[in-house]
Amino acid sequence: MHSVRTLKKHADLVDRMATAQGLDLEEDMMRGRLGFAALEDAVLRCTGCARPDDCTRWLDGRDAKAAAPVGAPPLFCRNEAFFAALKPEQSHG
Repeated sequence: MHSVRTLKKHADLVDRMATAQGLDLEEDMMRGRLGFAALEDAVLRCTGCARPDDCTRWLDGRDAKAAAPVGAPPLFCRNEAFFAALKPEQSHG
């Protein structure tokens, strides 16, 4: 079982990564687009990542630039599909 500190750290990384992609997890939960279990799974996937320090550096670099949302998380992100599923569908016409 993961410590509370570890879970909080990875919950923060998931939230920051979502924000970097223009997603608002709290809003998605309130609108029923995201359930607690799915968010919990995303945090648990994040805890299994071997590169949380790289993720933190990537996010810190984004924060420092106050950059616009990115198209995708870094290639090593275990939650790429989770974030992609939350993005609004792109209109094709």
